Amino acid sequence: MSADRKTICIVGGTGAEGSGLGARWAAHGHRVIIGSRDAGKAQSTAEALNALTGKSNVEAMESGAGVKEADVVVLTVPFAAQKSTVEGLKDVLAGKILIDVTVPLVPPKVSMVQLPESGSCVVAMQKLLGEQTKVVSAFQNVSAHKLKDLAYEIDCDVLVASDDAEARQVGLALARDAGLRGVDAGSLANSVVAESLTSALIWINRKYKVPDAGIRITGLPATAS
Repeated sequence: MSADRKTICIVGGTGAEGSGLGARWAAHGHRVIIGSRDAGKAQSTAEALNALTGKSNVEAMESGAGVKEADVVVLTVPFAAQKSTVEGLKDVLAGKILIDVTVPLVPPKVSMVQLPESGSCVVAMQKLLGEQTKVVSAFQNVSAHKLKDLAYEIDCDVLVASDDAEARQVGLALARDAGLRGVDAGSLANSVVAESLTSALIWINRKYKVPDAGIRITGLPATAS
């Protein structure tokens, strides 16, 4: 277990990406809260993750209550729900680190980059929340396909961006704890790179008939973070 055990609330944690990351963090020893508006679905997800990891450190809560409890909040909702979800949690997010995994996918053309007018959808959330919340961009390019296979080594780097250096280090540490290599990508403005890459990766998956194309940053030491 990590010496720096955190309480992590995953808002949207019943989905594939959120529950997959939650499984890996719970297996590492963090306390994980599955935050959701659907109490039954959240409880079922928490029970399934505890069964998967053989531990009992995953629990279910209403999102607002979970955010209050958390050291770190991870947002894994669809782009269409991103803004309304954050607006509803704005008060309880004050003083927290928010890791936003959102990608601006606009169905049905999800394999085509469609950035919002503001550019980065994660930068938009930092502007909405203000300086009282430290927003981190991370995990957009990690396919959910193998996250719950805890023994599987996922061949993908994680670009971690934030305007707050300490918050960025938290994102990098959680990437390591999930069995991934985090790469410091600098300021939050650089989130637009990860957000755009996801659509390209979806195209690549379809073109080459693979489930989980990822990215690697070359030229770095293997332990870089």
